[in-house]
Amino acid sequence: MSGIIAQNSGRHTGLVKAASGGGGVWNLIETLTASSDATLDFTSGIDSTYDEYVFKFINIHPETDGEYFQFQGNAVGGSGYNETITSTAIYYQHKEDGTDAEVGYATGSDQAQGTAFQEIGRDVGGDNDQSLSGYLHLFNPSSTTFVKHFISTSTIYQDSDYSFGFRIGGYFNTTSAIDEIQFQMSADNIDAGTIALYGIS
Repeated sequence: MSGIIAQNSGRHTGLVKAASGGGGVWNLIETLTASSDATLDFTSGIDSTYDEYVFKFINIHPETDGEYFQFQGNAVGGSGYNETITSTAIYYQHKEDGTDAEVGYATGSDQAQGTAFQEIGRDVGGDNDQSLSGYLHLFNPSSTTFVKHFISTSTIYQDSDYSFGFRIGGYFNTTSAIDEIQFQMSADNIDAGTIALYGIS
């Protein structure tokens, strides 16, 4: 590895700067740590300061087995997390016992002009050693001309003892600026874990 990732692997505090000739600057905006929370809400810091924002998920652990980790956005002046989303989803998996290796389209995890919370992790395990880690990358959320693209990659220790990779791509189909993002489980609370928000310059 070289540049920003090699120099700062594992860091989620303070100003993160690339080595000479590589990457950009990751500016930490806010870190939220779950403790049996229904939601983790980022309600400030997402504005025109940066063209790109990244949320890093570190060991997101649900209260119960089989939860889906989700997010939604709220436009400036909006009254709820219910923006229109079009998205696509793929997965790749391998079980602990070496069986059932598979890659496929994640039917039912996509949206076509939907307003539900977007899944970014499926069947997260609730055992003490199980969790989800990954990121959500949001592009130019303050634009009032274009839709708001996002990509997400997560790796999950599932409730059924799979290593499960999940990739989402899509957009908020609105030309209004998005300034708030909320994360939640499909049911019950986020028992533990950290989400760090960065602005990329």
